[in-house]
Amino acid sequence: MSHTIKCTQLHKEFKGDGVNTTALNKVNLEFSKGEFVSIVGSSGSGKSTFLSLIGTLDNPSGGAVHYGEADLRKLNLKELADFRFEHIGFVFQQYHLLPTLTALENVMAPLLSRKVSYDKRKRAEQLLEEVGLATKLHSLPSQLSGGQQQRVAVARALIHEPHWLLADEPTGNLDTETGEMIFDLLHKLNKEKGCGVIFVTHEPELAVRAGRMIEMKDGHVIRDTEGGQ
Repeated sequence: MSHTIKCTQLHKEFKGDGVNTTALNKVNLEFSKGEFVSIVGSSGSGKSTFLSLIGTLDNPSGGAVHYGEADLRKLNLKELADFRFEHIGFVFQQYHLLPTLTALENVMAPLLSRKVSYDKRKRAEQLLEEVGLATKLHSLPSQLSGGQQQRVAVARALIHEPHWLLADEPTGNLDTETGEMIFDLLHKLNKEKGCGVIFVTHEPELAVRAGRMIEMKDGHVIRDTEGGQ
């Protein structure tokens, strides 16, 4: 399967109290395997909505997302779950770590109900070492800094070796220095593992360092340029 993501006339409206709000307005974009892309724009511009649609966390009101030749609209719930597991890793502004699990257990959590061909624990240990947390395997989230928790979240997103990592404001809760570390980590993983990254951010100084920068406003793409990676 090709790992190109193609969005055609992708549209999303939210309905409530008799008012329809257009969050995404007929967007056409394509992402090639291994790209490192930043998406910028003010709050309400449609960045997070767009990410949730291409990651199949939400359904579009119109248009389509194709992953290679597959039309994601035609997948049932189980097929969508399998698609996400096989191809997509998510990192969010909130770390979403389970507070009663150690760092190692949190990284392994997506695999608990899955049969895989590799040693789950060894892969989780290896990933935590790669993100600089080899000495924190048995620490609970409450014993970790914000930056360390986000690194655990990145390792968890990579546990099944996805083809794409979708990161929604992953540095939003972090100070500037720690945010730089997380950005550099994503950049390193992109280069070394060939994992495509789509990175939503409010921080232009990070966005311009991606290989490609997309700017959104009022649900439209208003600029799509090469970055300074």
